[in-house]
Amino acid sequence: MLRSMYSGISGMKNFQIKLDVIGNNIANVNTYGYKKGRTTFKDMVSQSISGSSAPGDTRGGVNPKQVGLGSQLSTIDMIDTQGSLQTTGRPLDLGISGDGFFVVAEGAVNAGNPPTVNITFSTAKLTRAGNFYLDKNGFLVNGDGYYVLDTEGNAIQIPIDAESFSIGSDGSINVVGATYSGKEIALVKVPNPSGLEKVGSNLYAITFNSGTTDNDEILEQADLLTPGTKGAGTIVSGTLEMSNVDLSEEFTEMIVAQRGFQANTRIITTSDEILQELVNLKR
Repeated sequence: MLRSMYSGISGMKNFQIKLDVIGNNIANVNTYGYKKGRTTFKDMVSQSISGSSAPGDTRGGVNPKQVGLGSQLSTIDMIDTQGSLQTTGRPLDLGISGDGFFVVAEGAVNAGNPPTVNITFSTAKLTRAGNFYLDKNGFLVNGDGYYVLDTEGNAIQIPIDAESFSIGSDGSINVVGATYSGKEIALVKVPNPSGLEKVGSNLYAITFNSGTTDNDEILEQADLLTPGTKGAGTIVSGTLEMSNVDLSEEFTEMIVAQRGFQANTRIITTSDEILQELVNLKR
């Protein structure tokens, strides 16, 4: 069979994956804190028809003759550029200006007055989506009920009898009408944000290649930073970070992927026509 037919098949598979990534980007165009994806390709192994030769006494060198066998997926990147901050005016909507992620985790609630939470740090995840809420005990949680952590790795609890509160750019919480003894809202800055694993619900998990502040693959309490320190961004209260998806760019890439897919189907149909001519040589 012709090599071109299998090259066309590999190209079609790759452009299908590219369209999958583009479709996911467009679907999350209004998802808070979403970071868009990008696909890159690389050529597949080439078959050598003849090798190269060095120059001789009477002739020059000869280059190798190779036929490529198609393309393959190289990477699916997460583009971690800053999204625009949309003003909401809601005190519990927090945007990050700069690098860093909020830290959320599960925990066991202990009965008491007031109740406390024993955080299970091994469940900690990172997020850029800062639409947070208060539960009935005054704990700061995300939309799925995960507790937001402070710089000491504890759940943040605002007194339920507080008259009002505000959150500063350094993550500090100022409470009016009650006593608050907690620490600042923590941020985590990872060396390689593109190496984080998306686990759904706007959450990311640390991987072996994302690293942490101390170049470890495990998130630890020592990685919790005060906003505005050690390269971590600052918190902007009353705002939410929008998705960094650019629709004009995505639709342009969709057209490129569609035309690339069509071109590869042409390779297959043309190869099929040639094979048909070869078969028809025998009448």
